[in-house]
Amino acid sequence: MRKLIISAVVGGIIIFASLYFAGLIADSKDNRRPPSQKIVKTVFVDTVKNTTVPIRVPANGNLQAKKRLELFSEVQGVFRPGSKLFRTGQAYSAGQTLIRIDASEYYATVQSAKSNLYNLLTSIMPDLRLDYPEIYPKWQQYLNSFDLEKTTPELPSMDSEKEKFFITGREIITTYYNVKNLEQRLTKYTITAPFSGVLTEALVTEGTLIRSGQKLGEFIDTGLYELEVSVSKTYGDFLRVGKKVELTNLEKTKTYVGEVTRVNSRVDQNSQTIMVYIEVSGDDLKEGQYLEANLEAKEETDAIEINRSLLLENNQIFVVRDSILDLMDVQPVFFTDKTVVLKNVPDGEVIVAKPITGAYAGMLVRIFEERKS
Repeated sequence: MRKLIISAVVGGIIIFASLYFAGLIADSKDNRRPPSQKIVKTVFVDTVKNTTVPIRVPANGNLQAKKRLELFSEVQGVFRPGSKLFRTGQAYSAGQTLIRIDASEYYATVQSAKSNLYNLLTSIMPDLRLDYPEIYPKWQQYLNSFDLEKTTPELPSMDSEKEKFFITGREIITTYYNVKNLEQRLTKYTITAPFSGVLTEALVTEGTLIRSGQKLGEFIDTGLYELEVSVSKTYGDFLRVGKKVELTNLEKTKTYVGEVTRVNSRVDQNSQTIMVYIEVSGDDLKEGQYLEANLEAKEETDAIEINRSLLLENNQIFVVRDSILDLMDVQPVFFTDKTVVLKNVPDGEVIVAKPITGAYAGMLVRIFEERKS
C-alpha cells in the first residue's frame, strides 16, 4: 500500500512539472507581428508652365556628294599616263586632265579631213575672184585664218542664195561638218575635271586598253554634300525649302548647320513618308558619313514636353495633390524616342518628374526639397 502511495505522489509531481514547463515554453513564444510601418516615398516634381514647344522631327541618313561625275569612255584606246596617277583619293583641280586616251591614230584621221576641207576652199578661190568678187574677200580672210593645228573656225555667213548654192555645190558645207564631227569626237579622248574634287573610285590604271562604254571611275566635289532623309507625311506641309536644320554625327561630338533645298512632292506608298534633301558643307565631312537631323516641322502652343517614361499607357500622368498621388488625363501630340509633347495640362499643376516604382492613385508621397547650402 505504501508503494502505491509513493508511486502516485511521484507520478503527480512529474505530471505537474510537465504542465509547468509546458506553460513556460508556451509563454516564451511570441506570436505577435510587429505593427506595419507606413512608408512615404519621396518624389521629384515639376510645376507646369505651358509654353510654345517646337516640334523637331528626327531623321537620319548618309551623306552624298551633290556634284558627282561617273566617268565613262565614249572611245577606245590605251590609257596614257598624265601629270597625276589615276588612283582613288587623288585630288584634281577644275580643268585638270583626269584621263588621256591615246588618240594618235584618230588624230591623223582628223588632220586628213581638215586638209581635205582646206584643199576644197583653196580650189574655189579663183572662181570666187572672177564670178563673185563681192564675197571673195571674206572667204580669202577665212582661208588665211585656217590653221591645221587649231580647231576649224566657223564658216563665214552666206548672205545670198547664189553664194549658198555655189558653196554647197562644191561640198564645202558637208566636208566642214564632217570635220567638226571628227574634232568633237577627238575631244572625247581626253576627260577633264569639270570642278575641283577627289577621285573616289578608279577602275582602270595607266596602260589599260579602254573600250567604248566602259566605266572608268567616279569623281565628286568634296565641298558640298546632300543628306537624303525620309519624314512622315504628317509634317510634309510644314517643311519648307530654305529652313535651317541642325545635324549631328553619330557620336554627338560635332554639329553642323544644313539647309533644306528640296522636298519631294510624292509620298511613298509603302512607308507613307516623303523625301527631304538637306544641303550641308564642312571640311571634315565625307561621302557616306552617317548624320542625324532634327527638322523643325512646326510649333505647338500651350504645351509641355516631358520624359516619355512618365506617360502611362492610357494617356495619363501622375500629379501630386496634398501629398497624395492622383492621375490626370492628358493629350499627347508628338513623340520622340525620349520625350513626349503634351496638351491639356493646366498651368501650376504639380506633376511627377521622375518615375516612381509601384506608384498608384492615392499613394502618400513626400515632395523632395533640395537643401540650400
